[in-house]
Amino acid sequence: MGLTKSEIFTEEQNKIANIAKVLGHPARIAILDHLIRLQSCVCGDLVKEIGLAQPTISQHLKELKKVGMIKGTIEGTSVCYCIHDDNWGAIKSILGKFLDRNATTNCC
Repeated sequence: MGLTKSEIFTEEQNKIANIAKVLGHPARIAILDHLIRLQSCVCGDLVKEIGLAQPTISQHLKELKKVGMIKGTIEGTSVCYCIHDDNWGAIKSILGKFLDRNATTNCC
């Protein structure tokens, strides 16, 4: 496998790229949307809500957790997921600063 050369980019550029990659799948957007609507932890109805197989949901949850958008707590034999409030604010800030930049309008 080749190198991604991510080290030649800034930490901020890598963070934005990782966030964008995770947000690039509609199932993950649906999961986040569901967690935001409920404003509480979800312990297992994501399969029914999203309509995908359990292993697929688990993989998407893993990716969302890896970038810190969600957190999970173990309750008995299941894991309950919710939005990671502190990280959510930081992610909003990072994306907001990037998207609020003014692009040149005098080209093309």
